[in-house]
Amino acid sequence: MAVQEGADYKKLIEAALFVSNKAMSVQEIGESLGIKSLSAVKQFLLSLIDDYKARDSALEIIEINGKYLLTVKKEHLAKVNNLAGTPDISKPGLRILAYISKNEPVMQSKLVKIFGTSAYTYIKELLKSEFISSARFKTTKNIKTTPKFAEYFSLNK
Repeated sequence: MAVQEGADYKKLIEAALFVSNKAMSVQEIGESLGIKSLSAVKQFLLSLIDDYKARDSALEIIEINGKYLLTVKKEHLAKVNNLAGTPDISKPGLRILAYISKNEPVMQSKLVKIFGTSAYTYIKELLKSEFISSARFKTTKNIKTTPKFAEYFSLNK
């Protein structure tokens, strides 16, 4: 691979991470850009991560469950977050999601005791948006956050 071609691939990977609305695996990046060598994609990604660190950028590339995401560093997020718009989750849904995230796994029956019967509506909302998953456990459900939750909120898990 020529030096110029490598620099172009690196720029393409950076552009793909910028426009993507989700974290991407090395394989997804390679397939979307037509780069057959996954080890080359990984090498370019690691080089990009180093580039962002070296220039002390407000942006960073983070790894979440084996996928990569270009995001704003946490220390700058509070000042620019209002520009990103509001999440597609209701305020009560966000409260329940925050509780689940902090205490996971959580039994659905416990959520209903804490938040009332309206919790069922918001649990459905969170399941539909794929921020949580649930699994039957005796007479209730065991609820926990999903990798999509970590991606959306830029959390390293």
